[in-house]
Amino acid sequence: MLEETWRRMLRLKTSGEARTTGARKTGNRAVTGILAVGFLMAGAAQSQAQGTVASPTPQTTVPIPLSKSKIGPAAPVTYDNKYEFYGSINFMNFMGGQNLPKRMNMGGGEYLFTYWLPGDKRFLRNLGPGIEYRGEAGTTPVLASAGIYNLSRPLVYMNMILAGAQYRGPKNQYAALNYHVYAGPSKGTFDASRSANQPFFYPYTGLYTNRTKPIIAIGGSVDFNLKKNWAIRLSPDLILEHFGTGTREFVAVSGGVIYRFGKNKK
Repeated sequence: MLEETWRRMLRLKTSGEARTTGARKTGNRAVTGILAVGFLMAGAAQSQAQGTVASPTPQTTVPIPLSKSKIGPAAPVTYDNKYEFYGSINFMNFMGGQNLPKRMNMGGGEYLFTYWLPGDKRFLRNLGPGIEYRGEAGTTPVLASAGIYNLSRPLVYMNMILAGAQYRGPKNQYAALNYHVYAGPSKGTFDASRSANQPFFYPYTGLYTNRTKPIIAIGGSVDFNLKKNWAIRLSPDLILEHFGTGTREFVAVSGGVIYRFGKNKK
């Protein structure tokens, strides 16, 4: 009865007896699409609800296997993995000197290994200590006085080793929201474009001297599940650094692939 009702409604909408134009025509097309989707969903729901159908003999029934196709990942995402590896591309803005007039943009890679803690406690079960490497490089604006050395945008690069943890928040079959904090040393190289005959490289360019300073990344991430063990992550960060005389704030964002493996015991 339900299927026949849907079919009659679809025939009325697609028969072409009522001619419309403009916005009403567009609206009718949208309604037709909605009805079609509703018909498919209703048919699927009925077939799953029945599960069996009568055979030619009234006293017996023949089981019909339910369809294995469904919306969402084919295998259940249980989030019971023990380890996780994240590899991505990363972008970050930064300032290569204390008194430079403009910021610079850097690009590179980020690689994070996470160990998810076992246990029955919810807090521990959703907590994952991790260690990561970030490498960034880019060219930076400098002071006008650097023109004496024919320098306009010298190269700057950084290598960071950070440790911290992420906490898994709301999650379902399709996505998970995480929060994280990582901190550690960052080695900045600011003289990559310097030549031997440039004794006043730093004062003329306004760049920092080469140094290693602490850096902190505070942020979150959204994991979009592809399969049980694979996901795509988008992760923005607030970056706190102390290369100069005070703490400065910058932003970073990374996007890449997650692989989950191992199984935690509760």
